[in-house]
Amino acid sequence: MKFIWLLALCAAIGKSAVCFIPESEHINGENGWYIPRSDGSFYWIDRAVAEMVLKAVRSLWNDEIQNAPVDFYLFTKSNPTEGTKITATNNSIKESNFNANNPTRFIIHGWRQDRLSDMNNKIRDAWLSNGEYNVIVVEWAIAQTFYYPKPVEAVPTVGKKVANMINYIESDHGLKLDTLHVIGHSLGAHVAGHVGKNTKGKVHTVIGLDTALPLFSYNKTEERLSSKDAYYVESIHTSGGTLGFLQPIGKAAFYPNGGKAQPGCGIDLIGICAHRRSVIYYAEAVSHKNFGSIMCADYEAAVNKECGSTYSTVRMSADGNADEVEGVFYVPVNSESPHGNTN
Repeated sequence: MKFIWLLALCAAIGKSAVCFIPESEHINGENGWYIPRSDGSFYWIDRAVAEMVLKAVRSLWNDEIQNAPVDFYLFTKSNPTEGTKITATNNSIKESNFNANNPTRFIIHGWRQDRLSDMNNKIRDAWLSNGEYNVIVVEWAIAQTFYYPKPVEAVPTVGKKVANMINYIESDHGLKLDTLHVIGHSLGAHVAGHVGKNTKGKVHTVIGLDTALPLFSYNKTEERLSSKDAYYVESIHTSGGTLGFLQPIGKAAFYPNGGKAQPGCGIDLIGICAHRRSVIYYAEAVSHKNFGSIMCADYEAAVNKECGSTYSTVRMSADGNADEVEGVFYVPVNSESPHGNTN
């Protein structure tokens, strides 16, 4: 049935379209994508067909996408494990533990995750171990949809809804954009990018944790997380070329173990373990500040581990990176925790 549907899509596109490219010619992220299924497997979709699929998704599920709930859960030192659900209303924020004198961190999960996913807990705990913060976990329900193209199409809408919440807390309750970080994993990294595109002022920092590659194009910066979405954008690449982008996304791009595969993941053909490592590394970097880096001439050098052996003064995800760090960095990592190499 899927094959018949794709044939129909190709016919609708027209004879000039390139459809059903031979497997030997597949270039993930360029002439098509390997799209994840919820069971961990993949299927290939040519670029021309993908454009029609996304158009169909917009048509079929536009109302659901536009109306899908986006919820916010606040954690602080006073409630470090039990989040308080907050809304863009005066009473909700005033009656919560939100403190405008403290920096704020928004965390945005990816596909098939929710507010209770371990990634949120790891990043939340890492920041709260550092001091007083408002940590707000974003839950976007449509991410739970089994069919991956659907949440892809929801990314801009979700980003606008998160931006609206930030705009409200800033204007009415004193949130400071110059100490705000928005952290997104995978598909959530693109949501974070759209947050930055839609806030009234400039978000200070956006962190893209292995930013999702399937159905996103590097040259379409208006659709994906890009380096201009915040004062400082940092990208961490751990499954580059499969689940995540291999090319640099941020003003500073970090490539643990070269950015494609991660030590300790064993046989990880489709990169699921490596994809998750971006969260683990980031949480550890926030807590322990122990990921030394080596500056590279370009991302190809980082991927090929051809950046020499001299450590820079830059540490991945250090809180002060925004004011002084730019470029591409190779990051040596260990197969077991602690994964960082302090140099």
